[in-house]
Amino acid sequence: MERIAMGQEERDKLEWLKRAKDKVISQRKAAERMGVSDRWVRKLLQRMKRQGDGAVVHGLRGRTSNRKIAARLEAQAIELLKQPEWHDFGPTFAAEQLAKRHQILVSDETLRQWMIRAGLWKSRAKKAEPVHCWRPRRSAFGELVQWDTSEHDWLEGRGPVRYLVRMIDDATSWSWGRFVERDATSYNMAVLWEYLEKNGRMVEVYTDRDSMFAVPPRPKESQAERIQADRLTQMGRALRELGIGWIPAYSPQAKGRIERSFFTDQDRLIKLLRLAKIASLESANAFLETEYWPEWNARFAQPVTGFSNQHRGLDQLELAAILCHVEQRVIGNDYTFSFAGQRYQIAREDVQAGMRHQPLRVELRLNGDLQARYQGRYLTVAPCAPRSAAHQPAFRKLVRKDHNAGGKSSWMQGFFDRPSPPLWRLIQNE
Repeated sequence: MERIAMGQEERDKLEWLKRAKDKVISQRKAAERMGVSDRWVRKLLQRMKRQGDGAVVHGLRGRTSNRKIAARLEAQAIELLKQPEWHDFGPTFAAEQLAKRHQILVSDETLRQWMIRAGLWKSRAKKAEPVHCWRPRRSAFGELVQWDTSEHDWLEGRGPVRYLVRMIDDATSWSWGRFVERDATSYNMAVLWEYLEKNGRMVEVYTDRDSMFAVPPRPKESQAERIQADRLTQMGRALRELGIGWIPAYSPQAKGRIERSFFTDQDRLIKLLRLAKIASLESANAFLETEYWPEWNARFAQPVTGFSNQHRGLDQLELAAILCHVEQRVIGNDYTFSFAGQRYQIAREDVQAGMRHQPLRVELRLNGDLQARYQGRYLTVAPCAPRSAAHQPAFRKLVRKDHNAGGKSSWMQGFFDRPSPPLWRLIQNE
């Protein structure tokens, strides 16, 4: 007797068909119970006369699907994934890159099963993560830009590239950034400069409270005193002069959009740089500009054309004078000023009455140039020559000797060890 493997649904169908065959219920009632038409019930009853109970089993069971992917394609994909450059690719990103680079078109789930069978991937359950309340996205492009730096070995030892400065729009997730040598103010200013030239001035930026952006509070200083003091970093001053607001984040989760995007970069970007054999800072930035950012924005960001653009023009702003290191100095009696341990002389043709003891704005530009501005006018300055030996004092006054150096004075030593007269004698003397 032939054994037929059936599922529970097929056994239920067979039971209703047998009842209809034995006239226990009508064919219409059987069709309602099975969820099919009356016509299909009549066909199944005719098929039961020829095939028996196997009439309810699907005719394609046991046959190879017409959509089955060829075995040679699976072998080709696994052979590629076994190469060293692909050792840490996950199924989703691997399927995307196989389609792009080798025209192997398979779904990520199919590739996942192939990789599990080949021992290249191990399925694992996701861990429960703490839940943080989210805030709604901003409604316009350029209304809020999140800004941060990720330190990572982006080239896996092939070159000295460790810092990625990235900016991501809060409304659209449109992203842009640069690899830099150090996470310093000057390099971040240079990245901001390029962003401003591309898009204009954003309304606000959202960053962490790094010393680049925020001045740490002084001990025992109240909030009102700190606001009144209005101390700014060089980046804070530049943002104020540009008319860009600054919002500090008090936790990594507060700026979760850019934090999560860095996780994506550390997975996708590292592998793409490896496949492209990038080994220098210049070529890595060229790869970002021409390939990575366009592909990332097309895949993960919303089209910016669907949002209102709140970026503002640069107008008459001079970015070189704003995005630089600025300090205030005082003009001396001899029309000189000091900066970075060097004395500078104001040119004679720029000297005017009332300049002495007046404030002077000194700008150290990103290209290394030094500019001095007095009342909105730039002055011609030159470094002073070092003083000659004739102008230096021949001798220095000797420092007064400190007789107590090294300890207390010794004149009281032994004072309390001297013998004192008896108490009765002291009373008689009184």
